[in-house]
Amino acid sequence: MAHRGRVLLVRRSETERFLPRVWGVPCGKLEPGESPRDGVLRELKEETGLLGHVVRKVGESSFVSQYRGHEVKNWQDNFLVSPLSFDVTLPHPDQDHRWLTPGELDTVEIDDYNREIVGQALSRLRTR
Repeated sequence: MAHRGRVLLVRRSETERFLPRVWGVPCGKLEPGESPRDGVLRELKEETGLLGHVVRKVGESSFVSQYRGHEVKNWQDNFLVSPLSFDVTLPHPDQDHRWLTPGELDTVEIDDYNREIVGQALSRLRTR
């Protein structure tokens, strides 16, 4: 999610199994039969309460996670989304959010994976 040269980052809850308390972009898994574009908007609404408009796909990324004792390779399509609403509502009280410029990314604990995703979106913002 990007607006006026800033990107929305959300700090994950301490109760999350994957990357607790780390800052990153809202993301999630597709429901059966759901398109990636529909999934990104659903996950945005579920994780932030925001409505958005998909501008374009900006890239892809992959990561390995553990599921029931096995390594699972995950594939993610990354989209640039413009907000249609601005009242962020997070599902857990220990979460936080910030709209950050590229120069402010180092002010939060963001992992390399999310930094790459943000970089994909920012590079597309500059070429719009």
